[in-house]
Amino acid sequence: MTAIKHALQRDIFTPNDERLLGIVNVCKAGKKKKNCFLCATVTIERPVQVKVVKVKKSDKGDFYKRQQTWELRDLTVVDAKDASKENPEFDLHFEKIYRWLASSTAEKNCFISCIWKLNQRYLRKKVEFVNVSSQLLEESVPSGESQSVAGGDEDALDDYQELSTREEQDIESMMEMCEYAISNAEAFAEKLFKELQVLDGANIQSIMASEKQVNILMQLLDEALGEVDTIEGKLSSYEEMLQSVKEQMDQISQSNRLIQISNTNNGKLLDEIQFLVVTNSLNQSRGVRELSLSFSDGDTSELSLLSDTFARRLTNHLNNVFVHQGHDQSSTLSQHTAELTLPKHSPLHRDLLRYAKLMEWLKNTHREKYEGLSRTYVDYMSRLYEREIKDFFEVAKIKMAGTSKEAKNKFATLPRKESTLKQEPESLHGSSGKLTGSTSSLNKLTVQGSNSRRSQSSSLLDMGNMSASDLDVADRTKFDKIFEQVLSELEPLCLAEQDFISKFFKLQQHQTVMPPLAQPETEELDGSTASRIPPQNDHRHSSSEKDMVRLMMNKIFQSIETELNSLIALGDKIDSFHSLYMLVKMSHHVWTAENVDPASFLSTTLGNVLVTVKRNFDKCILGQIRQMEEVKIPKKTKVGILPFVTAFEEFAELAETIFRNAERRGDLDKAYVKLIKAVFVNVEKVANESQKTPRDVVMMENFHHIFSTLSRLKISCLDAEKREAKHKYTDHLQSYVINSLGQPLEKLNHFFEGVESRVAQGVREDEVSYQLAFNKQELRKVIKEYPGKEVKKGLDNLYKKVDKHLCEEESLLQVVWHSMQDEFIRQYKHFEDLIGRCYPGSGITMEFTIQDVLEYFSSIAQSH
Repeated sequence: MTAIKHALQRDIFTPNDERLLGIVNVCKAGKKKKNCFLCATVTIERPVQVKVVKVKKSDKGDFYKRQQTWELRDLTVVDAKDASKENPEFDLHFEKIYRWLASSTAEKNCFISCIWKLNQRYLRKKVEFVNVSSQLLEESVPSGESQSVAGGDEDALDDYQELSTREEQDIESMMEMCEYAISNAEAFAEKLFKELQVLDGANIQSIMASEKQVNILMQLLDEALGEVDTIEGKLSSYEEMLQSVKEQMDQISQSNRLIQISNTNNGKLLDEIQFLVVTNSLNQSRGVRELSLSFSDGDTSELSLLSDTFARRLTNHLNNVFVHQGHDQSSTLSQHTAELTLPKHSPLHRDLLRYAKLMEWLKNTHREKYEGLSRTYVDYMSRLYEREIKDFFEVAKIKMAGTSKEAKNKFATLPRKESTLKQEPESLHGSSGKLTGSTSSLNKLTVQGSNSRRSQSSSLLDMGNMSASDLDVADRTKFDKIFEQVLSELEPLCLAEQDFISKFFKLQQHQTVMPPLAQPETEELDGSTASRIPPQNDHRHSSSEKDMVRLMMNKIFQSIETELNSLIALGDKIDSFHSLYMLVKMSHHVWTAENVDPASFLSTTLGNVLVTVKRNFDKCILGQIRQMEEVKIPKKTKVGILPFVTAFEEFAELAETIFRNAERRGDLDKAYVKLIKAVFVNVEKVANESQKTPRDVVMMENFHHIFSTLSRLKISCLDAEKREAKHKYTDHLQSYVINSLGQPLEKLNHFFEGVESRVAQGVREDEVSYQLAFNKQELRKVIKEYPGKEVKKGLDNLYKKVDKHLCEEESLLQVVWHSMQDEFIRQYKHFEDLIGRCYPGSGITMEFTIQDVLEYFSSIAQSH
């Protein structure tokens, strides 16, 4: 119960400047309904208002909301049912009798005790407690507190504490030592006072005697501090000496590290030389050992011929592997459809990386063959990735759109394109498996979202009926998971391919080379596709290998950005609120990619797509604002809570869930400010145009709802708007009360306006009664026109009028009625004051009293 009390205080009462003093878990007696809580509260602002509030869990079950409120001054009877037996039932008599069943008798007793204390402290009209044990009720409270309406610290109700057992024993022992402790209390008190003086004197003497010892202790402490300073100085000098030693050790460590690296490199170089000497031969009849170190022209030509032959064979082999991989259609995407995953190319990368050192040899000795292989790889791998990515996004769109079974069957029966290219039978030597990983292409399926579900963009006005629509939170959660799965699959795919390109083509170092993609011309070389390399030019020396990697990635994955934008357009068409999910997810992946490499292909591509997502998000917000401006309320319809006010609450709840701990929280805050300003403007617009419901009622109810929403959600960027909403609600509540109540005692009001006018003209207050139009007889005549019965009848008609104006959602009827009661009593007291000042000693009084007014207002509220 303590945790619940803390949560209710934080979420419901603190935003309304109230303190929670008592709470009981109840349900309505005789009915099986969900439990709720009755809370006893007081306001922080003065004058203090004491209330009993009914709090209930929301239908979603994730937060509490205030359901009904009663003023404690309207409580007449508290019936505990049985004072001698434990009984969890009790009744509260307000305008009608409410019968409750507490979860336990102890909770019921604590709550009734709290109500009793609050009644004794703040109310002059005491509540009647029936069938309540006398042990629950304190016998009395100080008269000053019982008459105080301003209140004080509620914690003072519980300041009294009983004596402990040991304290009682000590007091009894002390009283037994003195025979007259009971018979002569004054003498006993005087004796105790004298003993206390003696003890005080002894304490002072003891303190003075210990002064010398304290001085000695302080001197020792000063000496100890001096020693500490000396030690710190020595430690500082030692640290300076050790610092120079540390620098020398760092230099030695660096030198050792360089020597170790050099030794490692020399060892690897020796191993490679030994491998070449032992395993390689220049031709069938002549070994390396037979060659002279001084080569002739014939030897040099023979070496060049062997090098060219090996380079050609290596180039043809890798060329065939790339072509085969680009044309391979032995596998399909069907095995990846259910879980929406992209095929992995790690087997291909693993087998090709065995040739990485040979590619480096080609790069250094046969540049034209190296660059031709680069272009061939990019050309054929781009075809493979284009098919896989296209099929992957088609499946994602189908899942995202949630197509019907008929659409899925149509997709399953679509004809597949047959490959017209001959498959190359050759695979890489030594590979553990075929260098494949591609999928056959699926034909493009145009998803018509309007055939199977609502395709138009949702809006703030639609969200009020979300529970009855197909496009629920579950659908949005499904879309969020699909979009996250798409990004999660693309990210490792791009990173793995970029890492492979850098390692296989040896592009880690920053040398100036001409990107192969800059020369599109091709020709047939030894039966395989290669590229004709134009002569070197100035551009060859202006591009870094980092640019080369980026160009290769752009060519291979040229379809990713287009497919992502198409997927985003589909998601936005299905539901414009999908842009919230996409903005959060895309921002997170851009942030992750930039942390890895800000200039990478993945980071650049996702950044470009993020611009589109942000544009859709802004368009969504502007669309909601435009729909607010187009809202029209029928002339003969009670306004109540406007649909876009309720919808803003739903939007804010959804957005807070989506943007929790998001990197782009600032975008949501800016959208909040735009939306809330539009809500404020259009509430005022509808209020001005309303014909059936008064303008003050429209403003009061809707701004009360806005204030409650902002207080519950605690959106920090809207704190100023929350205060403004509360201010508007309060102002229009007061304005409605004054305008609706008007001057219920109209003739009496006009009479006293004349009296005040005479006083303003210089007539003394005690001489007003001598004016002919304002003598005592005229005053009595006007007062007789307002007997209590007529006043109550007029108030009853006023209540019916107010009830017709207000809506049931906000439950403000009782609040407005009590405000009208306070305004009526204020006018009444003003009239009484004028009678007392201008007609002293006349004995003239109103036909009804303030107590009668309170009974009129209470009985009218109860009767309805």
